[in-house]
Amino acid sequence: MSNITIFEHPLIKHKISLLRDKSTGTKDFRTLIEEIATLMGYEALRDLPLEDVEIETPICKTMAPMVSGKKLAIVPILRAGLGMVNGILALVPSAKVGHIGMYRDEETHIPHEYYCKLPDNIGERTIIVLDPMLATGGSAVDAINLVKQRGGKNIKFMSIIAAPEGLKALSEAHPDVEIYCGNLDERLNENCYIVPGLGDAGDRIFGTK
Repeated sequence: MSNITIFEHPLIKHKISLLRDKSTGTKDFRTLIEEIATLMGYEALRDLPLEDVEIETPICKTMAPMVSGKKLAIVPILRAGLGMVNGILALVPSAKVGHIGMYRDEETHIPHEYYCKLPDNIGERTIIVLDPMLATGGSAVDAINLVKQRGGKNIKFMSIIAAPEGLKALSEAHPDVEIYCGNLDERLNENCYIVPGLGDAGDRIFGTK
């Protein structure tokens, strides 16, 4: 589908392989998540609007392109999405950060919202919703619904690993949202975990079980 980008960059592929390795510890896992988010964000933000602003170089005054007044909002889905935030902030330090809290029912696998706080003027911002794993797609679909209900319009979604089931569900529910994925994996297993995947991203980022 036209709203889906699956990255083929060798650095992204290499770092995802390191993420998958069960021997990769918490510190390195966090670092890799941030680095992959930065690499993906570089491409996802290629359409940020520019405006010419007068600056003075050591030689003379000149008009130079800078990101225009339309600001960026980063919205991680808690808790695993937090691991990607600094990777995007490395590119746009002035971005505002919101949070959406979702948890998955262990039996039904249905996501439930428990928190939503978004930056002011959300309708005027380019919004990037972050979640390292796009499994069933339920959390991503519901999180974007919340953003839209609060006035968000220009929305992008970034995940590091996606299952075909989740990618299909999200693209069909929100065909107007640009979706960026580091890798498309094989499938979901009977517990709705991505295969081959990398386990529970939140547990591996925060060192919990």
